[in-house]
This record gives sequence, C-alpha cells and structure tokens, in this order.
Amino acid sequence: MRDKRSRASLSRKSLVVAATLAVGSLVPVPIGASTIDVPVSVRQLSGFEVGTSAKRFGKLEFIGGMVMSAPEKLFGAISSIRFRPNGEDFVAVLDTGHWLTARVMRDAAGALSGLADVRITPMLDMGGREPPRKMEMDAEGLALRDGKVIVSYEQRHRIDIYPDPGFETSRPLGRLPHLIPNNELRHNGGMEALAVSPADSPLAGALVVVAEKSIDADGNLLAAILEGPLKGTFAVTHHPSFDVTDGAFLPNGDLLLLERRFNFAEGVGMRIRRIRGADTRPGVVVDGEILLEAGMAYQIDNMEGMDVVKGPDGSTRLIIVSDDNHSFLQRNLMLEFKLVD
Repeated sequence: MRDKRSRASLSRKSLVVAATLAVGSLVPVPIGASTIDVPVSVRQLSGFEVGTSAKRFGKLEFIGGMVMSAPEKLFGAISSIRFRPNGEDFVAVLDTGHWLTARVMRDAAGALSGLADVRITPMLDMGGREPPRKMEMDAEGLALRDGKVIVSYEQRHRIDIYPDPGFETSRPLGRLPHLIPNNELRHNGGMEALAVSPADSPLAGALVVVAEKSIDADGNLLAAILEGPLKGTFAVTHHPSFDVTDGAFLPNGDLLLLERRFNFAEGVGMRIRRIRGADTRPGVVVDGEILLEAGMAYQIDNMEGMDVVKGPDGSTRLIIVSDDNHSFLQRNLMLEFKLVD
C-alpha cells in the first residue's frame, strides 16, 4: 500500500501536468531548421503501475516502456505514431509541424530499450514552404498506406497526402475530403485519430477519422468513414472527461481508440476503448469495451499516439507514446502492451 506522502506527490503531479496541458507548451520551438539527427537517451520502465510489479491490466499485459529525452528542443510533442511492417521503424508527426522518423531497439528480454536513427524534419505545405506559424501545420493524425503518408491537421482542418518514400522533403500530393464540415470541427479539437482499416475487414481498407472533442447535437464525437462502400459519417459516444487522441485498427477490424483525460478535479488519465468493426457504418453511434483505464498512479503522461504492431513473438502489441508539450514538467513516454484476448 502506498503511503500518504506518495499519494500526495501523485496528486500534486497530476495538478501540475493538467495545468501544463491547459496552457500548452512552455518552451519556444525553433522554426526553419532542416533535417536534424537527434541522439536520444532512455530510461527503461519495468512496471506500469507505480510501486507494484503487476503486469496484467484487464486484457492488456505490460511488456515494457521507456522515458525518452534529448538535448534537441524539437524532440517531443508527438501527436501520432505509425510503425512500418517490420515493427521497428516508425514515422511520427509532431504537433509543431515536424516529421520524426526512428527505429526502436529491444533488450535481450524483448522489452523496449532505446531509439536509433532519430531524425526530425519540418513539414512542408502545399506551396512547398515551411509555414512560420504552428497553427498552419498542427499535425494530429497519421496513416501509412500504399506508398502514401496521410496526415490530418487541426486548426486549419484538412487531410493532406504525401508521397512515401519522400514525404520528408515533399509538399502534399493532394488533399482528401474529410466529410465532416469544417464549421462543426472545434478550433483545437478537430480530427485527432486517423486510421486505415484492414483490407479484409468490414470497412475494406477505408480510412476512418474521429474527432478529439468536436461533438454533434447529441454530444457524440464526430467521425467519418472516408472511402469505400460504407463511406459516410457516424458518431462515437463521448464519455465524460475523456477526449480521443489517436486510433488504430486490430487485425480483425476492430478499432482501438486512445483517450486522454486532464482536469483539476480528476487529474491526468489514459483510456483505451475497443469499437467493434462490425458496428461501424454510416449514421450510427458506436461505443465499446474499455480495455484499460489508468490515472496518475501509473506511468502515464499526456498520451497522444498509439499504433498496433505484431510483436517479435507474433502477438498483437499496442505501442503508445506521450506528447510532452515541450515542457520540462512532462515526459516523453513510450509504452508497450500485449493484447491478451
């Protein structure tokens, strides 16, 4: 049992992180840099729940995690992450309008142990320029498919398509209609989750987008199937306190939604919800099972990005990353769980 001092410390940390998330980044971010090679140091996490050695949390098993840090000020602010088929190399977008590419390393036990080949590059707009204002390139959602990198942006709501390879130095090839009217998307709560459904799933490989906190008249989150025979809008039940920050499909076609909570009453929290693929179609309101919910008694921060990958043992893994808002009060985390279903 944790002592009162530990609980008080967690409570204070919760309030500090919530305040930081509310006001945004506290550190100015440089603009105009070219590609930067970034050395990253890590501290491995052996447990998920503070003060215990527990590994099983509902239908998820904690495999490992790490706290990441770097001398480069641009490192951090990760909004979404997508792994290549090898389960090691990944692409991420930063909400400062930058690409981050890297490769995860593992120790002898198979746990996450470091990052290699870390590079950060500014994103370019339709004019081939790096915009001077963050709001122009506030990247939030990311998808990789068929030689393309697809990014959803908020504030200037849109979904842009970049070539793959070559996205780091290219302007967008085009733009994908997102079906949700811009006047219904909140300025800083737009299209946060962007995911590609499996080709053999009910959605037949279509892109799906879910808003962070933009809601319809009934208080449900706005969402859309952007392509295919089931193209159209739908809604996701918006549970109190939590907002969607990312999403990824399981191999069977179910959609996992990563959700974040931060407020002064409840502190910072993370939740993962599973939406049945068979339930997702135009005109419906979907909800699903909660696979995991964690508060400040766990190794979490502002959890923003999530992907589903195949583990070294062939199991289905979830890798989740945090957005530190470039604040010294927060951490860059990468956590890994195995789905035990």
